[in-house]
Amino acid sequence: AFPALYPYRVAMCLALIALVTVLNLRGVRESGTIFSIPTYFFVTTTMTMLGVGFYRWIAAGMPPAAPPRIDYPATHALTLFLILRAFSSGCAALTGVEAISNGIPAFKPPESENAGKTLIVMAVLLITMFLGITFLSHQFGIVPDEETHETVISQLGRVAFGDGTVLYYLFQVATMLILVLAANTSFADFPRLSSILARDRYMPNQFALLGDRLVFSNGILALAVASSLLVVIFRGTTTNLIPLYAVGVFLSFTLSQSGMVVHWWRRRGSHWQVKTLINGVGAVATAVVLIVFVVTKFIYGAWIVVLWIPLFVGFFLAVHRHYRDVAAQLSLEAFGSPPPVRRHRVIVPIAGVHRAVIAALNYARSLSDDVTAVYVEVDPNETPKIRRKWEEWGDGIPLVVLPSPYRSIVGPLVEYVDRIDDKRRRDQVVTIVLPQFVPTKWWHHLLHNQTAWLIHLAFLFRREVIVTHVPFHLQMNHH
Repeated sequence: AFPALYPYRVAMCLALIALVTVLNLRGVRESGTIFSIPTYFFVTTTMTMLGVGFYRWIAAGMPPAAPPRIDYPATHALTLFLILRAFSSGCAALTGVEAISNGIPAFKPPESENAGKTLIVMAVLLITMFLGITFLSHQFGIVPDEETHETVISQLGRVAFGDGTVLYYLFQVATMLILVLAANTSFADFPRLSSILARDRYMPNQFALLGDRLVFSNGILALAVASSLLVVIFRGTTTNLIPLYAVGVFLSFTLSQSGMVVHWWRRRGSHWQVKTLINGVGAVATAVVLIVFVVTKFIYGAWIVVLWIPLFVGFFLAVHRHYRDVAAQLSLEAFGSPPPVRRHRVIVPIAGVHRAVIAALNYARSLSDDVTAVYVEVDPNETPKIRRKWEEWGDGIPLVVLPSPYRSIVGPLVEYVDRIDDKRRRDQVVTIVLPQFVPTKWWHHLLHNQTAWLIHLAFLFRREVIVTHVPFHLQMNHH
């Protein structure tokens, strides 16, 4: 409808992804009303377009199919594989029915009955629109235009409503909105699926957490980031993006149909043979479509799905192993009796003598009587001043001065802690108490060296060494 906007398709896609993300973060009930409008709008305009199109065809005397408006020379013979390729491309247009089964928990009670009714209505609408569009496109000689990137449905709307008419533009707007709604099915289902995997310990626990609007915010945000990256990488080209979607959809179709075959085979209830046959035919059909899609669309982007699905499965298994190992190590079943209480050997690194250091010393003395202050000597001229102030404020706590010829603070401190750790008793644990002042404004943090965090990182993976921060909150200066 607006060819001049084609170069800006990536920016528009990102804006629409952001819109869908915000609506889903607000919650399903609030976004449900909003997302129902494009559905009725698209169904109404499409049925109107089909009615007008059939009227024009009948009014013209129902002539035979017109030759294609764009001549595409034949490059392949009509083989079985070409027929299967056409069948696979047609099946891709029918994807979306899985959204009903995936979203059953979102239906009102009785969920299964309401989902079944919705699926029947969806099937009737889908068959009617798909067959109607296919028939009229064939009769009017409409084929995809790779030069102008105009879709078949846009060309058919132009023929039915006329070029530049209000109905044509309304039909195009409805098509855009229904595509946005189609993208929303992933935002509705992926967070729920990821939460199930997270509860089973196959994805990070963060995906199982509900946000303040009772939605799985982390799953929604993760999907928004991933989809935005795909749009940017593939420049919003539908030809390259559809294989990514279709391969995943038909793989899930094949797995679900095969799973139902196994289910009926094991249960063997009433009419299990018929049910097994139906799901078996479905599994074979979707498997054929999957194979054809992978072969024909491999160089157009399907290779990414073929590569990433095994990587994701490996990631899920690695996450599950990690959580299982953590649970085993935290378990108290084989722990035995509680260990004896261990004593602290406290080290307080200081960069000067001030109120934050005094607060850290008071905390250190509440832990143990074995407290040592450590000063890393970066500038020898400052050491006498530190010693004089320490004699006044140190309250008898020993002060160890560590020379640092290379002006490193962390290195000499690590070496000193290593020496202490080698000499400590088995009933002792080394505790490093870090004085840390907290500014009143976030950007004030950028004005300081963050030495406390560097020290913390240096000992983060050390066993038998505990690092504790003692915050000293600065006050707002009103002068």
